Amino acid sequence: MILFFSPKKDSDPLTLSTLLSDRFKKPVFIERKNEISKEYVCDVWKTDILPRTELVYLRKELQNERKIDLIQIESFLEKEPLFCFDMDSTLIQEEVIDELARYAGVYEEVAHVTKEAMEGNLNFQEALQKRCSYLKDLPVAVFDELYFKLHPNHGVPQLFAGLKQKNAKTAIFSGGFTDILERFKQEYSIDEVRANYLDRADEKLLGTVSGTVVDKFIKRDSLLDLRSRFGIPKSNIVAVGDGANDQLMLEAAGIGIGFHAKEGLKSNISNWIDFASMDVLLYLFSEN
Repeated sequence: MILFFSPKKDSDPLTLSTLLSDRFKKPVFIERKNEISKEYVCDVWKTDILPRTELVYLRKELQNERKIDLIQIESFLEKEPLFCFDMDSTLIQEEVIDELARYAGVYEEVAHVTKEAMEGNLNFQEALQKRCSYLKDLPVAVFDELYFKLHPNHGVPQLFAGLKQKNAKTAIFSGGFTDILERFKQEYSIDEVRANYLDRADEKLLGTVSGTVVDKFIKRDSLLDLRSRFGIPKSNIVAVGDGANDQLMLEAAGIGIGFHAKEGLKSNISNWIDFASMDVLLYLFSEN
């Protein structure tokens, strides 16, 4: 089935049904789900699984008219699913390492390393270590100030409140840093977080990272670990991220979704959200 997310103020189910009927040369009936999000509605078309090329075409056609997102799923979520998220640029608008670099006055240097990595000249672990080296001598107390300057993406607080009501397990696997993730975990009652630990001494950062670096493989393996530990079937697991390093995690989930995703991820997945707020993910649940 396909879920269409439309702005409440610009929702037109009749036009949507007509467009689908014209495209597939048969009557298409859609059903409106009970309202959850304050700003977005969800219309459901119960159809067979469509190929990725068709989904891409539909997105293009729909977005010529209005800001509509769509996600294809095999079935709705049942009780007590598992939701796994990336952090930076997914749950929050910022990239934490960039913000730390601004504090340290080394933004351009860190951005240059990021560019090297994106061009394939450095792998994730090399790039992380090199970028962190520029943070040497930054006071640990910077995290207390920085955390309150970070902005959750639209609908994130509402999503976590809704997931708590559904008794969903929640996890964040981040290439960022434990200092931020632990604060976020406490604020939103997240079950599990995995991120990178910045070494420190005398309340200053040493510019190094110790322990297992959370890269794309660790993200995937962490999801599989929780799946086994909690005994949750793949079909009842959702993974959400924005970058190429989230792809393996998304593929390991029953429903993998790019959220405001970069092109490097979009080109390899079928489901992503360009416009809607994060709380539309609550429409993935069965209403029974």
